[in-house]
Amino acid sequence: MGSFVIEGGRPLNGEITPQGAKNEALQILCAVLLTSEPVVISNLPDIVDVNKLIELLGDLGVKVDKLEAGSFRFQADAIDVDFLEGDVYRKKGGGLRGSVMLMGPMLGRFGKGYIPKPGGDKIGRRRMDTHFAGFENLGANFTYDAKEMFFRATCDHLTGADMLLEEASVTGTANIVMAASLAKGRTSIYNAACEPYLQQLCKMINRMGGKISGIGSNLLIIEGVDQLGGCEHRCLPDMIEIGSFIGMAAMTRGELTIKDVSWDNLGQIPTVFKRLGIQLERRGDDLFVPSQDHYEIDTFIDGSILTVSDAPWPGFTPDLLSIVLVTASQARGSVLIHQKMFESRLFFVDKLIDMGAQIILCDPHRATVIGLDRKPLRGVTMTSPDIRAGVSLLIAALSAEGRSTIHNIGQIDRGYQHIEHRLRALGAKIERVSP
Repeated sequence: MGSFVIEGGRPLNGEITPQGAKNEALQILCAVLLTSEPVVISNLPDIVDVNKLIELLGDLGVKVDKLEAGSFRFQADAIDVDFLEGDVYRKKGGGLRGSVMLMGPMLGRFGKGYIPKPGGDKIGRRRMDTHFAGFENLGANFTYDAKEMFFRATCDHLTGADMLLEEASVTGTANIVMAASLAKGRTSIYNAACEPYLQQLCKMINRMGGKISGIGSNLLIIEGVDQLGGCEHRCLPDMIEIGSFIGMAAMTRGELTIKDVSWDNLGQIPTVFKRLGIQLERRGDDLFVPSQDHYEIDTFIDGSILTVSDAPWPGFTPDLLSIVLVTASQARGSVLIHQKMFESRLFFVDKLIDMGAQIILCDPHRATVIGLDRKPLRGVTMTSPDIRAGVSLLIAALSAEGRSTIHNIGQIDRGYQHIEHRLRALGAKIERVSP
């Protein structure tokens, strides 16, 4: 998969524009299957996971036309439903976590939704129960072939229902919303995910002729319609990349302007980084990170150690906890990072410890970071285990003294667009090396 070789210790300075949001793009791309009419999507990130899903849509029979960089026209008017049973679908779908969200629109429009057990990051268990319980509530028949690791949902038609989701799963909510938008009658989804990317999906479906209310809350009401039409949609900027750039600026003592961040959709992200002592300034819809010699972690009112944990939106996103953890390693003070959702996501800290970071892994969900107050990390050779840990290691390498090598950078490529070219434009010394 290749490696990055980084000469650290160089401040990152300048302006950078975040890519389109990966997690939104995967939902929106699946939604093109809801209609036979053209759908134009812009600000799609040029990353591995998105490109794989576009390729899979083409294999299904979706007409795909690239209009310009990041902008595509899709038309799903000749879908090959039988492709779902083939070996090519099983192989490609099984290598992509986002493929799970093909099931809802296929089930709602064609009465069949099949997926192999999806791949993606190895960060712990990611249960599918929420998706399938929702489909069954709508009247679908669900089966799982444990030997082939293949999920099937079928129906003559879907009927609206009231349901309470066991967890506020983003992909689960998206899948159920897409299926319910073409069901007969009214669907109520309690404990629905309500993050901005899910809101974007609901707004898109409404522009297609859907009837979804409660957008932005944890109670969604969907009045099913007979068919949906085409539309145009633009993806939001990627909030995880924005948080990553904040961490890079702070760790390297750089000065960055992050352009067009859609500040009102950042939720708690600025607040959490400010609690690490990082100065942030809003300039219109840009986010400015000034250079700081030191940044000091806040404490609770009684002086006890700060805890940063993830929570369903509008709480802090779990995808940024790895970034917060590595950024705290160069701060003054200490913080407890509590990753509630995934039990394997903090296991990459051993690599940071090898670099000189002071981190105590308390258990699979919690790590205490004792900030070094700008005592530099040292360059080492390491391997990226998943997207977010990979970028966390990249941030550490950019700030470290000496040379670092990061292997398995295909994981980083899954979520970050042309990252080495964009970082070089900010002053980083980073090279991609073929295996």
